[in-house]
Amino acid sequence: MAYRVLGRAGPAQPRRARRLLFAFTLSLSCTYLCYSLLCCCDDLGQSRLLGAPRCLRGPGAGGQKLLQESRPCDPSGPTPGEPGAPSAPAAGAPSPRLAGANHSGSPKLGTKRLPQALIVGVKKGGTRAVLEFIRVHPDVRALGTEPHFFDRNYGRGLDWYRSLMPRTLESQITLEKTPSYFVTQEAPRRIFNMSRDTKLIVVVRNPVTRAISDYTQTLSKKPDIPTFEGLSFRNRTLGLVDVSWNAIRIGMYALHLESWLRYFPLAQIHFVSGERLITDPAGEMGRVQDFLGIKRLITDKHFYFNKTKGFPCLKKTESSLLPRCLGKSKGRTHVQIDPEVIDQLREFYRPYNIKFYETVGQDFRWE
Repeated sequence: MAYRVLGRAGPAQPRRARRLLFAFTLSLSCTYLCYSLLCCCDDLGQSRLLGAPRCLRGPGAGGQKLLQESRPCDPSGPTPGEPGAPSAPAAGAPSPRLAGANHSGSPKLGTKRLPQALIVGVKKGGTRAVLEFIRVHPDVRALGTEPHFFDRNYGRGLDWYRSLMPRTLESQITLEKTPSYFVTQEAPRRIFNMSRDTKLIVVVRNPVTRAISDYTQTLSKKPDIPTFEGLSFRNRTLGLVDVSWNAIRIGMYALHLESWLRYFPLAQIHFVSGERLITDPAGEMGRVQDFLGIKRLITDKHFYFNKTKGFPCLKKTESSLLPRCLGKSKGRTHVQIDPEVIDQLREFYRPYNIKFYETVGQDFRWE
């Protein structure tokens, strides 16, 4: 009897098993389909279900821009708030794309500012040396070329002038050098209109030696110019000096200084001795640093004396593999001048020198 019952039930079991297997397979397929609809994305980087979070397969699906706004389609990756997930930026924090970006005006690069200090003169006094020496200081950024803004290019405007400047941080000083400013009548007023707080540096030198150096430079470019003696005097016999010649006129320091003192107090003008710049560069640059209000970092260890040029040069630094001297036009051998001509010019400059010493409170010992 039992055998017959088992015999009748046997054929029904495989059918039930097949139905269960079919139901299980159908359920699994539906589950997989739902999972795919919820988590996978189309080529535009958007979910096929409205309201589902956006996700990306990679950089090509929707572009790099969306990568920072979307989560990858990786169910194994942590979601915000879970351990191991990147924390959300605090309120007011900069975007990750902008943090540390090197864009215009970035604090890391600084900004272009109008100069707070100017080397305004004088030509052939040692202005290039002062510029190159002070540029060693980390708190100073200087324009390498002479922009001639306050004498030749004033019509271009302050925005043009600012665009030439190097980028500086808040803690740094912007500096530029144009030695012809000192003898330009309009320059003091124009600089004052830019900023009455501008610090002014004037590098002066024995006016006779300066004039000879000026002539030597011009002669190297124009070999056919008249002699130094011929240009210096309207009548040498009578001792009449030609003050219209620029090489002579520049050395009348007291005359030019009057124009500057109409706009700037003497405390805002620092005078560097061109002679002491050669014999004691560290001492002169120490006083320049004091005037600019920066720490004395440029010291004796930065200089060595170049016997060939007869001028101090900068020693090699961590950022420079070689020592740095001024160009070939600096330290050029002067033309030989008749000693009597030199004596006549010394007498001519004597009253201007004395007045200059009295005005600035320094004896430069040029007599």
